Amino acid sequence: MSAPTILAIDQGTTSSRAILFSAKGKVLNVSQKELTLFYPHKGWVEQDANDIWSDTLNCCRAIIKDTPDQAAKIAAIGITNQRETTVIWDRDTGKPIYNAIVWQDRRTADICKTLKEGGHENTVSSKTGLLLDPYFSATKIGWILDNVDGARAKADAGKLAFGTIDSFLIWKLTNGKRHVTDITNASRTMLYNIVSQKWDDELLALFNIPRALLPEVKDNVSDFGQTEAEHFGKSYTVGGVAGDQQAALIGQACFKEKMIKSTYGTGCFALMNIGDTFKRSQNKLLTTPAYRFDGKITYAIEGSIFVAGAAIQWLRDGLGLFTDAAESEALATSVPDNNGVYFVPAFTGLGAPYWKPDARALISGLSRESTKAHITRAALEAQAFQTRDLLEAMKADTGFAPDIIRADGGLVSNQFVCQFIADIVDAQLDIPTVQETTALGAAYLAGLHAEIYKDLDDIANHWQIAKQYKPTMAREEADTHYNEWRALIKKSLLD
Repeated sequence: MSAPTILAIDQGTTSSRAILFSAKGKVLNVSQKELTLFYPHKGWVEQDANDIWSDTLNCCRAIIKDTPDQAAKIAAIGITNQRETTVIWDRDTGKPIYNAIVWQDRRTADICKTLKEGGHENTVSSKTGLLLDPYFSATKIGWILDNVDGARAKADAGKLAFGTIDSFLIWKLTNGKRHVTDITNASRTMLYNIVSQKWDDELLALFNIPRALLPEVKDNVSDFGQTEAEHFGKSYTVGGVAGDQQAALIGQACFKEKMIKSTYGTGCFALMNIGDTFKRSQNKLLTTPAYRFDGKITYAIEGSIFVAGAAIQWLRDGLGLFTDAAESEALATSVPDNNGVYFVPAFTGLGAPYWKPDARALISGLSRESTKAHITRAALEAQAFQTRDLLEAMKADTGFAPDIIRADGGLVSNQFVCQFIADIVDAQLDIPTVQETTALGAAYLAGLHAEIYKDLDDIANHWQIAKQYKPTMAREEADTHYNEWRALIKKSLLD
């Protein structure tokens, strides 16, 4: 029998994609559609959930149409998604009652501030591993219920459903037969207790969220439902689901304790595998489920940075400094250094380890000699400084400083960024052969369900390195750069 294939749905912040993988993890075909972000007010970020569904559907159909022979061998579907982004829809019609509120959205910052002042953060953190921040889903849910006419009454009556994007897509793919999610997405709602591993009544009461809204929570490898044949011409099993950062951890095969992956996409997210015991961060990082198989959970410490590649998009689209993001590398290397220019890309507040939702982006050190090359270089260098912020906090939590980081995401195609990160954090960056690690992680999960892979060791054996970046900068120089960054953060944003 010919080797099976796996279809991965990768629904991200800026695009929806379908990727067909071989059993060996090779990319066979990709279909992608860019997704529009809406900014109705300062600090608000929304998407049209109907567009997310239609774009995802069309991308999958394009894969099946364009590669019919390989698509005929699809054994299962895996889903990975932007986390925390919140959708509430009508159970009868399947239609969203409001736009999807994106994880970057800051509209509930005052609500979170009030809850912090009320002394609730310790309770939230001890149960969820999270901090009180508008990043997470709970306050977004509450905002929709309180601001859409009739929503709260319908929710109380069980007529509405909440989900992160994975849950919404599964509902649509199964024509409303399954209202489910996985543990990694559930853990980002601020309503799920990751110690007892269930929806938490105390948290539901704190955020005034009716339990009737919530999906069933499943392991990452599970039967999430059968797609209706009308969508793709036949029915497929959705066999694996994980939020994008956990999916990347799986795609990078970080299955041993203290292994770290760092993803440089719209934002930057570094996760360290910490094993099967919940350990609350003492340095403003998050503790989150890495994955759960057969009821056995593995945790990770996560550092979440809201803006990485999005800063380069802003230089391109907002300032017009170049026409293609790939040009940023040549522009940055056209000058010998940043000429004293530093860039804090806090366009949607600061995430870890600062958690300052009202912070704003800042470019410092401009002079008459400053050019667009210096500004571009500073934006790229910021990714290294932000990464070191996370690793310093991880070291304070665990006592461990990594020698190797497995890196992925769109920005790792930029050699200047990769080398500068390696220099500033004093660790080797390993770039995998298959850089679509988020989608690959979802494919691996679906493949485990379809018994294409035997176990995690089988998956780990598929991981291959494409390129290494070893630190070459003198530590004194690296520390000087980083100290300049820290001084700017402290002086301008945290006083």
